[in-house]
Amino acid sequence: MVQTRVEIVTEEQMKKVITVVFQGYRLVNSEWEVPAAKESSRACVESLQEEYAPLGINVVSREEPDTVHEVSGYGDFLNTVRIRSPKDSISNMCLGHVIGQSANCDLAEDIRRGVSRVAFAPEMVEPEGSNKIVCHDCGCGC
Repeated sequence: MVQTRVEIVTEEQMKKVITVVFQGYRLVNSEWEVPAAKESSRACVESLQEEYAPLGINVVSREEPDTVHEVSGYGDFLNTVRIRSPKDSISNMCLGHVIGQSANCDLAEDIRRGVSRVAFAPEMVEPEGSNKIVCHDCGCGC
């Protein structure tokens, strides 16, 4: 007779956790400025947490100011925002890798798009280490 071991999984273990990480940056192009935000990125993450919590998805933010990227335009700026979702094998992808090109250069809108993609269609995110080039040597593996 074969015995099987049943592990009890808590509700917290079943939840998907998506972390939006804000890393530091240094502007290197004096002709470009970070666009004024219609909605702050922190407020955006808080509203996503409220929106997605009933669906079993925990959206949190984290600051990593010691990791600094050189930014000369919006594409580089997207590299400073990282998405992590261990349940989806997304360890540290830049937002540009997750969403591709930004439609309106609106960070809150792009964060919403990235979190939504990871939450509901993570298979649509190009895997880390693929040959597709979508961002600028940010170290995310794309």
